[in-house]
Amino acid sequence: MTGDILDPSTLPDAVRGVSAIVHLAAVFRTSDTDLIWRSNLEGTRNLIAAAEAHAPDARFILASTTNVYDKNSTRPAREADSVAPEQAYPASKVGAEKLLRESGLNWSILRLPFVYGDGDGHLEMLPKHLHTFGFHPAHRVSTIHHRDIATAMRPALAGAFDGRILNLSDEAPTTVYELAGLVGETMEPSAEAMQNPWYLHVDASLARSLGFQPTVRTVYQAAQEGIL
Repeated sequence: MTGDILDPSTLPDAVRGVSAIVHLAAVFRTSDTDLIWRSNLEGTRNLIAAAEAHAPDARFILASTTNVYDKNSTRPAREADSVAPEQAYPASKVGAEKLLRESGLNWSILRLPFVYGDGDGHLEMLPKHLHTFGFHPAHRVSTIHHRDIATAMRPALAGAFDGRILNLSDEAPTTVYELAGLVGETMEPSAEAMQNPWYLHVDASLARSLGFQPTVRTVYQAAQEGIL
């Protein structure tokens, strides 16, 4: 069965009798903030309500974002750190997380960093983001390949992540200068002091301790294997 998270009438048949719900639906590559809030918050509200009514024993796994953390962090962000989203996308995800945590469902929340791979175009869009947000070329961000979202679902579906919020990432936060270079773009180099050096850099050791091991360990491995 199929359903539309923005149309609650379609969801009962879509979730009835399932043992797990993996909620990856999200809107973020747009300036339409109304659509972001409707999809990420209200859509999640609709799906939670359907699960509570028609699949109350299902394991509910929500994909969120590491962009929720305070950009002024003094180290890689950990799951217990405070959240301070500044854009609609992470703010809507914080709202969705709260709805799920306050539900009666068996939940887990996976906070994803910069996601790329298999030609999704996210890396190619990076230069635009760099210009918009003024990133220093030496700024390192945590990343994860699309394929390792599926990798993370194995322990999540087995129950290892139940009742937890977890950061996910590969094994090597990479500078935005290097990321841009991988798609043939260049950034103006700089030796100036960098502001907010830990922004978008997360500590994913908790997920690793619970069974998550990325199969695409770095963006350079992805480049070598032709799966950027």
